[in-house]
Amino acid sequence: MKKLSMSPATRGPSPPGMTARRVATLIAAAVIIAAAFTPAGPVAAQTTITVGSKTFTESVVLGEIGVQLAESAGYPAQHRRELGGTRFLWNALLADDVDAYPEYTGTLVQEIFAGREVDADSLRPVLETEGIGMTEPLGFNNTYAIGMNREVADSLGIETISDLRDHPDLSPAFSNEFMDRADGWPGLRDAYEFPHGNARGMDHDLAYRGLEARSVDVTDLYATDAEIAYYDLKVLVDDLDFFPEYRAVFLYRLDVPRDVVAALEQLQGSISQNRMIELNARAKIERVPEQRIAADFLGQTMGLSSSRPENIPTRADRIWRHTKDHLFLVAISLAGAILLSIPLGVLAAKVAALEQIVLGIVGVIYTIPSLALLVFMIPLLGIGGPPAILALFLYSLLPIVRNTHAGLKGIPPHLLESADAIGLKPYAKLRLVELPLASRSILAGIKTSAVINIGTATLGALIGAGGYGQPILTGIRLDDMGLIFEGAIPAAVLALVAQGLFELAERLVVPKGLRLASE
Repeated sequence: MKKLSMSPATRGPSPPGMTARRVATLIAAAVIIAAAFTPAGPVAAQTTITVGSKTFTESVVLGEIGVQLAESAGYPAQHRRELGGTRFLWNALLADDVDAYPEYTGTLVQEIFAGREVDADSLRPVLETEGIGMTEPLGFNNTYAIGMNREVADSLGIETISDLRDHPDLSPAFSNEFMDRADGWPGLRDAYEFPHGNARGMDHDLAYRGLEARSVDVTDLYATDAEIAYYDLKVLVDDLDFFPEYRAVFLYRLDVPRDVVAALEQLQGSISQNRMIELNARAKIERVPEQRIAADFLGQTMGLSSSRPENIPTRADRIWRHTKDHLFLVAISLAGAILLSIPLGVLAAKVAALEQIVLGIVGVIYTIPSLALLVFMIPLLGIGGPPAILALFLYSLLPIVRNTHAGLKGIPPHLLESADAIGLKPYAKLRLVELPLASRSILAGIKTSAVINIGTATLGALIGAGGYGQPILTGIRLDDMGLIFEGAIPAAVLALVAQGLFELAERLVVPKGLRLASE
């Protein structure tokens, strides 16, 4: 009897059946890559003093001083730079995500404990009920102020904040935090009875450039900002004494080692108003690294020496570190999204009752602004990589789910009928016929998610996750285009590399017959 011979086209679906294994291989590769770039684990964190800082230059300088003081006490320390505004740092301190950070007495009274009977004299016992300690004031008062371009103010005869009432046509733009704080624009507007209804929020550092370009008429200033003298701005007299004193202090958790607290307490009264302005000018105007500024200050005032300035990374070192952080965020979140999205897409395509529910949920998640989604994760997971990964994971679901659903729904009916005719069971039909036929669409969704993920991950720097967003944030703060490009260009290159890799992956995942049919 003649032995039957089957051609590759009729031998069965083994080549397409390899697709699931190939997809699993790609996912495993992503996880392995991410694991290789995983930062130090919790063991290191237990022995390290973490000092946080806000997104403005003075806070970063003071944060670096705090780090070097902790190291001088014999403890390894790390600086979580530019983590956000007041509430963000305060919550991070309460959650033990940071051990200490520089703050201001006026901010504590007017913002953190707003609505409570708390003043500067009663701050310490109130803080202790929260498990937080406070150093003595560092010496300077960085109060809020309202400023204008000097030529504009002089031409209009504006000397005091009250004078602004007579000029409702002026365009005020305040820092985003100032726009919402009780001691910011809402309180100032009510106290001075301003008629201005066109105030808008913007980045504090960009507002200075707006004043110089005269696209902004009025903005909030910090009294120790180096830009006031640099741009020759006019500081308006607070004739109603609205702004309280903002004495700089360090907040710290009460479980921080006493040696570290004693080191921070050495700063008591050591930084005058003019000295802080000088330190800010070195960072903002002269572009001196904060590590060097802190080391010079501590060497001159306390005779302390630090090795941190000698360990300032080169541009290549910084790009490599940011690349590792970025790949870690993207690889883990994308791998998780692939593992969940493909089954969800199959479910939406196969179960009519769940179709709109699944697509609706992932669609709603995708419409949440990416920055808001990142912040929503903080109460659950703290700051750093975990909340960023979860937010990126959720943000990556929609393209893959939709493309999986569309790919399965778009299979020609006669091909499905052929699979039924040869007696394939539903699971076998899905694995051997439908998923291979939909693989091109699925891969396109994964590629889209990867590119979106790479771009969105730059926002992770706002919550301490690192990545390419870190130099972008620092570049905006210091008005340094080189630093901005240091993050923006590698992010764009990584997106292009990801696209190219997925083009290669298509040759592994998509059955050869489908590739030939599309060419």
